[in-house]
Formats: sequence, structure tokens, C-alpha cells
Amino acid sequence: MALRPEQPQDHAAVDAVVRQAFGDDRVPGLVAALRPATLSLVAEEAGEVVGHIMFSPCLLDAPARLVEVQTLSPLSVAPKWQRRGIGSALIEAGLRELDSRGVPLVFLEGDPRYYSRVGFTAGGDHGFRKPSLRIPDQAFQVVRLSAYESWMTGTFVYSSVFWEHDCVGLR
Repeated sequence: MALRPEQPQDHAAVDAVVRQAFGDDRVPGLVAALRPATLSLVAEEAGEVVGHIMFSPCLLDAPARLVEVQTLSPLSVAPKWQRRGIGSALIEAGLRELDSRGVPLVFLEGDPRYYSRVGFTAGGDHGFRKPSLRIPDQAFQVVRLSAYESWMTGTFVYSSVFWEHDCVGLR
């Protein structure tokens, strides 16, 4: 399996993987809208895109000031390729890249049983507030990277794209 940055020629294959993984049109629309300002990686097997991950800029409304952070959303692996470590490999590669860029925090909404394997923990346990009551407490998660400082607490704020595509909280 090869991991690499998403290229324009990958868009159709990525959209297909996202649609297969999520089964609706909301999330592929989110991916298309986020593409200009993201870290987007693909997993390839035998020349076929089988997985995709996207990280995009958001904010932490901390008492001292706004902090630029990232959110992991979405993570998609084609159903026939799931349970082979592709998702974890994409997450780990993305977090390494974001850490090298000086990003202090990465937030997500997801299953804590899955994401805890790659270092995510409940955001509320670290003084962070979720951006919507529709997000279950246990699903609001964060990983602190090396640029994190202890004063960085507060409310996580999604970019407007997530709200415009109705991709915040449970539906």
C-alpha cells in the first residue's frame, strides 16, 4: 500500500470511495468544498485509490486568543479494503505531517474505540468544548501534537463549510 497526497486526477476515485464509505452525497460534497485548503491523502493499492483522509483548518476559541487547529474529517476506506490498517495508516501519516507543520491540536467526531488506537482522547477530558450539542460527548475527540501548550483550552469551532454541508453532529 502506498500513501501519498491527493492529486486532481484522484478526485473521481476519492469521491467514489467516500460515497461507498458513507453512503450519501453530503460527505462527498463536503470533500469537494474543503479541497482548496486541506491536507488530503490517499491510500493506493495496485494503482487503485482505496482510502482517503482529509484534514482542514478550524479554530479553537481559547481565552487568550483564537488558535489555528485542524479537524480530521472525513476518513474513508472502501468497504472491501476495511479492517486492513489502511485508515490507521492514513491517520498516522496525516498526524505526522501536521505535527511537522506546527499544528498544535487535531479534533474529530468519531467512534472512540477506533480513534483511541491512534492517540485520540475525549476532548472534554482536556478542557475543550464541542461546537454542537448534536455531538455525543464521547465522540468529540482530540489529539495534542508537539506544538500544543497548556493554555490552549476552549471551544472548538468548525469552519463554515461543515455547517453549510450539514456535517456537524449526528443526523
